[in-house]
Amino acid sequence: MKRIFFITSNVGKFKEVVDIFKKNLPDVILEMYPAEKLEIQSSELEKIALFSARYIREKEKIDNFFIEDAGLFINALKGFPGPYSSYVYKTIGVDGILRLMKNVKDRRAFFRAVIAFCWKGDIYLFTGVVHGRIAEEARGTQGFGFDPIFIPNGDNRTFAEMTIEEKNKLSHRGKAIRKLINFLKLIWA
Repeated sequence: MKRIFFITSNVGKFKEVVDIFKKNLPDVILEMYPAEKLEIQSSELEKIALFSARYIREKEKIDNFFIEDAGLFINALKGFPGPYSSYVYKTIGVDGILRLMKNVKDRRAFFRAVIAFCWKGDIYLFTGVVHGRIAEEARGTQGFGFDPIFIPNGDNRTFAEMTIEEKNKLSHRGKAIRKLINFLKLIWA
């Protein structure tokens, strides 16, 4: 059995990723590794993910791991909260974003995820994007973060109204993880 570490303390993220791994790489053990992640302030998710991966590799002395950084980018708010989504969620939350979007007609938004995978001294990046819109009100009880207000294109439900399996088929994280899994299949073949 092969083992890989997912550096996160977010149980919701871990559950989503485990679901994808079980379906696509059932012979791989995925372990949650809640290492302290040092993040730089940047408007680019790639820079944040790369910096965090390098920091963890040096601090933890591990090499077979990945981290994921994601953000919600809202068109009418000029991409806000973007890479600051976690902080914005902790401070103003879903209700704060809905207040900022009150009476705004252009509700287009997208989620973007960047995975940094460390393997044998190299770092590989994988990205995923899902386009959609911001709901008028929070709906659903599944998922985490801004899931109750994000409706992906082609659906009328928020991510929080979907099962993990349904969300993973559409989500930014699901797309990035499947790219990582395809890469793992190549290097482990």
